[in-house]
Amino acid sequence: MPGDATARRGRRRGELTVAAIARLAGVSPPTVSRVLNGRSGVATETRRRIEELLREHQYQRPPMVVPSSGVEVVFYHVLTHIAVEIMRGAQDVVSGQDLSVGFTDLLASPSTERSWVEQMLARRPVGVIAVHPHFTAQQVAQLAAGGIPLVALDPAGQPEHETPSVGAANWSGAVAATRHLLSLGHRRISVIGGPGVYLHARERLEACRAAMETAGVHMDPRLVRNGQYSFEDGVALGRELLSLPDPPTAVLCGNDLQALGVYEAARQAGLRIPDDLSVVGFDDIDNVNWVGPPLTTVRQPFREMGAAAADLLLTLIAGQTPPQIRVELPTTLVVRGSTAPPRH
Repeated sequence: MPGDATARRGRRRGELTVAAIARLAGVSPPTVSRVLNGRSGVATETRRRIEELLREHQYQRPPMVVPSSGVEVVFYHVLTHIAVEIMRGAQDVVSGQDLSVGFTDLLASPSTERSWVEQMLARRPVGVIAVHPHFTAQQVAQLAAGGIPLVALDPAGQPEHETPSVGAANWSGAVAATRHLLSLGHRRISVIGGPGVYLHARERLEACRAAMETAGVHMDPRLVRNGQYSFEDGVALGRELLSLPDPPTAVLCGNDLQALGVYEAARQAGLRIPDDLSVVGFDDIDNVNWVGPPLTTVRQPFREMGAAAADLLLTLIAGQTPPQIRVELPTTLVVRGSTAPPRH
């Protein structure tokens, strides 16, 4: 259990102490401690040299006598409904261990000389759930050296480095959405995807393509767009698609915000949803029930994902190896009023 993992222990044979790391780096032990605790007052080059030695020797500070009382969930731009559901899921799990859940929004945080990892080292949560793709193997190693385990939650697809992670079944969700439109009779299906640097955005696009080709339908490359997961990009890209000489009869969007943007682009073009255009989103945020007509979308189980990430994290906090490094939860197509057969 988490409390057991934080009991004091001696160092195993072969483990280096702070003093030994300090000798190798040519600095004092307090300087190494400042790096481990994310504190300022260490020159950039000295900090880098100490961090390299910590990673090279796989240093991990001994657990604290008095554990922290919280798990930190780190977001890069909080989307209210998604963030709340993830944190509720995490709270469902960690509350049984007398732990609290806090959060940090990197995009909204005031600029500081310290990186987010250094902020975590200074605050010393018992563990971190990163709900963003903006972390590296080096940063994971920094946290590990400070005795703070990290789990990634849907970090734009499975991380390249061996970080325990939780995601959703993007491929099957996109296939279900595409098959739904094909079953209604749509053939000119457009895809507005997320940024191409995200693995899950590419996965969803390829899933749509595969579902169409399996049905004997060619995906017209002129109907494919990529943009940010924002309402504004949904409006702009929707306008582009609807102004084509032969516009799509249906649009599959990378997330619900893009889909709501397409609603606005359709309104500006004098089109009715779903009479003139079918629209499908991805995520199933609360807002999609408040528009007319309510949006057909692929539900991601955010609360369950938060709970799964917390389960993985508690295993790491206890000093154990998770039974699997990647947990992928199923998505669900939720059919509402934004999809219908094409007029022609």
